[in-house]
Amino acid sequence: MNSFFMSLLMGAPPGGAESGAPAFMSFLPLVAIIAIFYFLILRPNNKKQKETQKMLSALKKGDRIVTIGGIHGVIQSVKESTVIVKVDENVKLEFNRGAISSVSSQARDDKDDDKKDSEASGADEKKE
Repeated sequence: MNSFFMSLLMGAPPGGAESGAPAFMSFLPLVAIIAIFYFLILRPNNKKQKETQKMLSALKKGDRIVTIGGIHGVIQSVKESTVIVKVDENVKLEFNRGAISSVSSQARDDKDDDKKDSEASGADEKKE
């Protein structure tokens, strides 16, 4: 009787008979759970973190931003780890870069450059 209980605790079928499935098949559900966990949780989280880091490193003067606390403003200057944001005419606040949740619109310099490029390409097309 003692060997019967030991075989049940060890996961072996009673009577000492072996199961027909190979040993790696018992690990297949565990591997599937780990793969699902990676593709549904870890990978999207890493992707989002990289996009956030890219956005924070690309901040520049003139960008309209929104902070984590919901404050809207325009970046006046960018330092190594902080940015100075103009909220109102005479109100400037200094925030850590990590406190910025999103950039609502890029600086006007980029838009002006894009307009100049499109106007130049339009002029080139007319010459042809």
